[in-house]
Amino acid sequence: MSTVARKKSVIWDYLTTVDHKKIAILYLIAGGFFFLVGGLEALFIRIQLAKPNNDFLVGGLYNQVLTMHGTTMIFLAAMPLIFAMMNAVVPIQIGARDVAFPFLNALGFWLFFFGGVFLNCSWFLGGAPDAGWTSYASLSLESPGHGIDFYVLGLQISGFGTLMGGINFLVTIINMRAPGMTYMRMPMFTWASFVTSALILFAFPPLTVGLVFMMMDRLFGGNFFHPAQGGNTIIWEHLFWIFGHPEVYILVLPAFGIFSEIFATFSKKRLFGYSSMVFATVLIGFLGFMVWAHHMFTTGMGPIANAIFAVATMAIAVPTGIKIFNWLFTMWGGNIRFTTPMLYAVAFIPSFVMGGVTGVMNAAAAADYQYHDSYFVVAHFHYVIVGGVVFALLAGVHYWWPKMFGKMLNEALGKTTFWLFLIGFHLTFFIQHFLGLMGMPRRVFTYLPGQGFETGNLISTVGAFFMAAATIILLVNVIITTAKGKKAEADAWGVGRTLEWAVASPPPEYNFAQTPLVRGLDALWIEKMEGKKGLTPAEPLGDIHMPNSSILPFVISLGLFIAAFGFMYHNQHSWGLFVGIGGLLITLGSMFLRSVIDDHGFHIHKEEIMEAEKGVKA
Repeated sequence: MSTVARKKSVIWDYLTTVDHKKIAILYLIAGGFFFLVGGLEALFIRIQLAKPNNDFLVGGLYNQVLTMHGTTMIFLAAMPLIFAMMNAVVPIQIGARDVAFPFLNALGFWLFFFGGVFLNCSWFLGGAPDAGWTSYASLSLESPGHGIDFYVLGLQISGFGTLMGGINFLVTIINMRAPGMTYMRMPMFTWASFVTSALILFAFPPLTVGLVFMMMDRLFGGNFFHPAQGGNTIIWEHLFWIFGHPEVYILVLPAFGIFSEIFATFSKKRLFGYSSMVFATVLIGFLGFMVWAHHMFTTGMGPIANAIFAVATMAIAVPTGIKIFNWLFTMWGGNIRFTTPMLYAVAFIPSFVMGGVTGVMNAAAAADYQYHDSYFVVAHFHYVIVGGVVFALLAGVHYWWPKMFGKMLNEALGKTTFWLFLIGFHLTFFIQHFLGLMGMPRRVFTYLPGQGFETGNLISTVGAFFMAAATIILLVNVIITTAKGKKAEADAWGVGRTLEWAVASPPPEYNFAQTPLVRGLDALWIEKMEGKKGLTPAEPLGDIHMPNSSILPFVISLGLFIAAFGFMYHNQHSWGLFVGIGGLLITLGSMFLRSVIDDHGFHIHKEEIMEAEKGVKA
């Protein structure tokens, strides 16, 4: 059956799609929405701390907003936005027509989405989680109400989706590269996505185990973390941070990949030291699993354990330093164009290095006793995550927007967003280093006048509003572009080096009419240098097999969403257990349907492809 004949409404199309490019847009919309929610929560925190003895958010409500800000930003904003970039770009960069498991790709998105919605339902059903985004067992077991239950069940559902995404991208990159695309010819963003997917594979199971233990303790009378009944609260810290520190690299490595693409593209030069960049990426992924206990220097592990984790933490700065110098050398002598993505890339280097320097300070176990649980750590963390990951996401959105949507974002508005965000970011978080060194603890909802914290907190709050203004301008840019943006060429920036810039903007459903033959690093650039108009094909033009759309990923995820509500209330209400079992039956029934119904997909015929390609070239 042809795609031309398959007309359907936009909403149904997106509910049932298994196309990686449409799933990228779903991740972008959902992650963008949660980014706005998390940003609003951050503004509430900063308003409360703008002056001493403020009563805008008091006590328990402040704890809920603080917890939800961290949880939302890490799990529901940064992660899905990174998956949006990976879905939009990686299959095309490696010359593939789709990911290895399109159905699983859709299921991963809907699980993440329903997990995030479930977590945010807590606001309307008795209160949000209030034990911090790390949800330490000593606090979360004592938390009244269902807030922590929403956290435990919501993150489990979302985590399943992330794990599926990681497995999918590993298999895709290993098995689906175009002929000639050896590992050492893969673009840096693909390498970063590859290592990130491996990290997801090993980091998320410990979190899943911890969440299952917490669920057992809170909902089913377990004793994993109850010290009085033989449990151990420190076990939660180990399980959480064995996931939590690699999670930082799950976020930061794709950011490094995005910047590697941008530096090379807008310096009109091959990335300096490509093989050492690959090595550094793999080494960061490997060392990322050896440093988790630096979050626990003050728990009494002893000097030997502290020393081992301190040395490992300092060692991880070495491959990161390699990357920084390689980016600088890529720009050295290059023909630099300061587009919006390039501005973010250049600003990222000093911002991220500052985060790295304070990281090495925190790695010194003896000094960490002073920094621990102070605003110094908050400043360090945000310099890494905002100065690294958020800058990269904003750069990546501007860079690949024309590829995803076929229209160029407005450069003037983009640069306004950049400057407001950069100034706001440094205003907000630079001063927090000094607040921490002056003794301001983190997670406090108020402070007394005369402690010296007033000016610093006021500056920090002003900076947060600068970042909010930048975000609003970005949204205006998106709306204006959608309504009347300039149509983008295939090579939207005119200097594309990798395969995604060889296909139309936005790409056709099948990505490549003919699978390309890759003849070296920066595959498109090689073809340009030889004066060719397009890619060298690795196969003759023929019919293309495509997977069918399916509503089952949505239904499977909806079933788990319903089941989570049932099991959460099963202790208070007799209907809880029936709802829980009913939800599981919906999920299991959908999985059974998927396994018994033959789905052979459909073919796009050669003649249609020729027509479509003619239209693009015209």
